[in-house]
Amino acid sequence: MTSLRWLALLPPAGMLLGPYFLNRVEPMVLGMPLLLAWLVACTVATSAIMALIYLTDPANRDSGDGA
Repeated sequence: MTSLRWLALLPPAGMLLGPYFLNRVEPMVLGMPLLLAWLVACTVATSAIMALIYLTDPANRDSGDGA
């Protein structure tokens, strides 16, 4: 489980490092400049990674007490 928690560092790292490599207007991705599309993808990836971490965390398992 602890190895999956390290995945939470990927989206912020992408948001911090992406502008250094992707700061250009062309190519356009879905009508957005490349950097904006990258930041949107990092934001969506954050939600997906947090959901994956939540689903695999043993503390969130159903205890079975019926309450």
